[in-house]
Amino acid sequence: MMEQLEKVVQEQEDIFHKIQHHEQVMFCNDPETGLRAIIAIHDTTLGPALGGTRMYPYESVDDALEDVLRLSEGMTYKCAAADLDFGGGKAVIIGDPAKDKSPALFRAFGQYVDSLNGRFFTGTDMGTTMDDFVEALKETDYINGIPESYGGGGDTSIPTAQGVVYALEATNQFLFGHKELGSNTYAIQGLGKVGFKVAEHLLQAGADLFVTDINEAVIQKIKQIGAELNRTVTAVTSADIYSVPAHIFIPCAMGGIINEQTVQELQVKAIVGSANNQLASENLIHVLQQKGILYAPDYIVNAGGLIQVADELYGANKERVLLKTKAIYHSLLEIYEEAEQLNITTVDAAYRKCKKTMEKQKHRNNFYAYARRPKWNFHVR
Repeated sequence: MMEQLEKVVQEQEDIFHKIQHHEQVMFCNDPETGLRAIIAIHDTTLGPALGGTRMYPYESVDDALEDVLRLSEGMTYKCAAADLDFGGGKAVIIGDPAKDKSPALFRAFGQYVDSLNGRFFTGTDMGTTMDDFVEALKETDYINGIPESYGGGGDTSIPTAQGVVYALEATNQFLFGHKELGSNTYAIQGLGKVGFKVAEHLLQAGADLFVTDINEAVIQKIKQIGAELNRTVTAVTSADIYSVPAHIFIPCAMGGIINEQTVQELQVKAIVGSANNQLASENLIHVLQQKGILYAPDYIVNAGGLIQVADELYGANKERVLLKTKAIYHSLLEIYEEAEQLNITTVDAAYRKCKKTMEKQKHRNNFYAYARRPKWNFHVR
């Protein structure tokens, strides 16, 4: 009996050790709907926590906890980098999105979100859709990233892709002294909603591309667009995309793709993409630096979607979102220039920028007063 008690105590201590840098972690369990979820609020210095909810069949609760803690911390810096008055949060639902979803499950999840009384705003992420959160919206006002028909901003891939384009312009300006996109070649990994839009824009700007995707249909579609514009689109395998002789590599698919092997294959001058957590290990930023490859921190590049869902809470306005997204160009240039001046990595420069923003703003945002401001465009149930 004593051994079992000691084991429970040790498990609790291990959990508290893991979450010690987070303000709040909520475990959600609803046996009736099968809901098992974790909501993590990392930091509300800049305002209420904002972050999506992903659904994934994690092998264990520990795996889910590790993921939500890492993701919520990343959202803190992502909001700071985008100069948004929101903090970092994230949620994960343990389950297979292909088999375990139900309207009741998302309504139950919405009740847990509502119980936080505005400390956490959430919406779609990997494994969840806008329709899922239409159900959650029946239980709480603290939902964003919903369809336009429900007062939301709609497709977040549009501002996300536009943000990648601004980041590419900033990279060209820093490396080559001009913003023109058509004078370089690009290797695009992943032609999903974001990658395909970026590819279209680059072709229209006069660039040639190397592309890879598991979907042959989208490859043929982008090749057809390239042919119509008299541009070259070369399809390569997923393994060969790292070694093509392009100027800039644009990862728009899975994370962790820059690893000990692939980093040695790269021939590009820069990496600028929308995929999250592109570096398999933080230490690889030093390898990239030694190889003379400029790295654009992913949470700076892909902030367009976040800007839209944050802006949605003031009332959806596409023009305002795209105007705010332009700030990615200047923000990334500042990071490049500071990294060069201080002889530090771009990852360190981005982190310094975020910490400065949080320090400067920490006495200006009081969450409890902030959440009561009448400018919030809460959705009526």
